[in-house]
Amino acid sequence: MADSSFDIVSKIDRQEADNALNQAVKEIQTRYDFKNTGAEIKWSGEWGVEITANADERALAVLDVFKDKLIKRGISLKSLEEGEPRQSGKDVKINCTFGEGISQEQAKKVSKLIRDEGPKGVKVQIQGDELRVTSKKRDDLQEVQQLLKGADLDFAVQFTNYR
Repeated sequence: MADSSFDIVSKIDRQEADNALNQAVKEIQTRYDFKNTGAEIKWSGEWGVEITANADERALAVLDVFKDKLIKRGISLKSLEEGEPRQSGKDVKINCTFGEGISQEQAKKVSKLIRDEGPKGVKVQIQGDELRVTSKKRDDLQEVQQLLKGADLDFAVQFTNYR
């Protein structure tokens, strides 16, 4: 019998992120506490988001609305890297970016975690910005998935190509 395998990736569904941003825009436009505050959220480049408001508290409130929409859309907040509020003229801006892919350092950390705490006979290969996990038993692969879901990793993980 051939080995079973799956890939560990860190990707963001661009369409879901776009939907979350659009929902946040609608809520900001309709909420009374954001009226006449210059509060706005928009895309800034491919994976960047820019939040603008007339005060630090307002900008952070817009960020909270956006985070809430991301959670409802199933996007992990671990993939969102947020900057500090900064003064820009008379407005306050916050820049956020979405991080995709698993760095070599993170891949080594996950690989070591699986080797140390995972079931015996599970092999991990680093392939660019993703990892391939193989084993003879499917139960071992499911055990590895549960281990990673329970681990406190500093980035979002998804499991794909389960065979």
